[in-house]
Amino acid sequence: MGMNIAEKILAAKSGKKHVEPGELVIADIDLVLANDITAPIAIKEFKSAGATKVWDRTKVALVPDHFTPNKDIKSAEQAKMLREFAREQKLTHYYDQSDVGIEHALLPEQGVVVPGDLVIGADSHTCTYGALGAFATGVGSTDAAFGMMTGKAWFKVPPSIKFVYKGKLNKWVSSKDLILYTIGDIGVDGALYKAMEFTGPVIDKLSMDARLTISNMAIEAGGKAGLMNPDDTTIEYVKKRAEHKWKIFTSDKDAKYENVIEYDCSKIEPVVSCPHLPENTKPASKLSKIAVDQSVIGSCTNGRIEDLRIAAKILKGKKINSRVRCLIFPGTKEIYMQAIHEGLVDIFVGAGAIFSMPTCGPCLGGHMGILAKGEVAISTTNRNFVGRMGHTESSVYLSSPAVAAASAILGRIGTPDEIKK
Repeated sequence: MGMNIAEKILAAKSGKKHVEPGELVIADIDLVLANDITAPIAIKEFKSAGATKVWDRTKVALVPDHFTPNKDIKSAEQAKMLREFAREQKLTHYYDQSDVGIEHALLPEQGVVVPGDLVIGADSHTCTYGALGAFATGVGSTDAAFGMMTGKAWFKVPPSIKFVYKGKLNKWVSSKDLILYTIGDIGVDGALYKAMEFTGPVIDKLSMDARLTISNMAIEAGGKAGLMNPDDTTIEYVKKRAEHKWKIFTSDKDAKYENVIEYDCSKIEPVVSCPHLPENTKPASKLSKIAVDQSVIGSCTNGRIEDLRIAAKILKGKKINSRVRCLIFPGTKEIYMQAIHEGLVDIFVGAGAIFSMPTCGPCLGGHMGILAKGEVAISTTNRNFVGRMGHTESSVYLSSPAVAAASAILGRIGTPDEIKK
C-alpha cells in the first residue's frame, strides 16, 4: 500500500520507510516559529530547561506580528523579549521594524519554507505552509521550546481525508469560498487531528496565493495539516525565493485515505460564515439584510497581492458607505510596496478606506480596528468566535475579499454584482 503526502514527509523526517496512521514518531524538523504572543512563553520554557543555545540558529523564526508597532507596555515588553533572544542567539530569521510581516504570509514569500519541509509553529495557522507541499502544524509553546532546543518534535501520524474539487468556479467565487464551503460541510471538528489533502482540477488551476488561503484554514475544521501536492505552480513560486533545497513528495495513486470527499464547484456561490463559528455558512445572497459597521480585508488568510487586487477592482471609482469603516492591511512589506507601485493604495484611500502596514491587529481583536458592543464586521480573516475581534457582543462574518469589498460599498453584506454602476 502506498502513502499519501503527509505520511511520506513524516516517514522521511523520522527515518522510516513507511508509517501508518496512529503511529508515534520522533521527527527532525526544518523550522520552528513563534510570534510575539507565543514566543515569550517558549523562551521562558527554553531557559527554565537549562538550554543556552538553539539547535540551529538558521531554523528558528521569530515574527512579532500580532502587536507591532507595540500597542501598549505589555506588548512592548513581549516584543523586547523576542528582540533580545534573537540577538543573543544570532537568529537569521528574526523580523523587526519595517521588515515585519504577518508570519504565514512572510515565511513562504521569503522562501523560508519550501516543499517537503516539516514545520512546527506556536501558532495554529502554521498549517498554511501545506499549500507548498510541506507538513506544517501548530503546536504549544512548550513543544516549540523543545523544538528550539533539539530540532525534533513528536507526532502521531494523522489519518488523511482527501478533498477533490471539480467543475468550474462561478463569478466572484474564490479559494476562500471553497474552504468556507468545505468547513460548512464537514464542521469545525470534521477533520479533527487529520491531514486534509486538497486536490482536483480546480485546485490545480489556483494560484499560489489562492492555495495558501485554503491551507491556512485547515485548522478551522480541526485539521492537523492542510496539504497540496506540489506541481509546476508550486515550483515556479519557490524556485525564485527558496533559501534551501526542497524535496517533492506527492501522494501515491494507491495511498490510503480515511475518506474521500468530492465537490462540484459549479454549484458553489460566494459564501459567508456567520457568527460564531466558521462552520455556520450561508450564501452571501441570503444575508443582504445584515448591515455592517466594519469591513476588514487582509490577514494571513487573505492579505496577499492577489487579494488586494480583487478588492481594488471592486472599490475603484466607488465610495465606501458612510456607515462603514473599511480597513485594508497587506501581509508583508513586499506586498505593501507592490500595492503602492500598482496604484492599489490610491484606489483604497480614494474610496475612503484605511490602508495599514502589515499586522495581525484587527484579526484577533488586538488593535487597529476593535469592535464595540453590538457592532458587526465582515472580514477576510479566519475566525469569528465570540469576542474574536472585540466586544463579546459584537459579531463577525467571514468572507472573501470580493464580498468584503462589496459589503463596504453597500453598507450591508452583498456581492459585487449588487453594486450599481
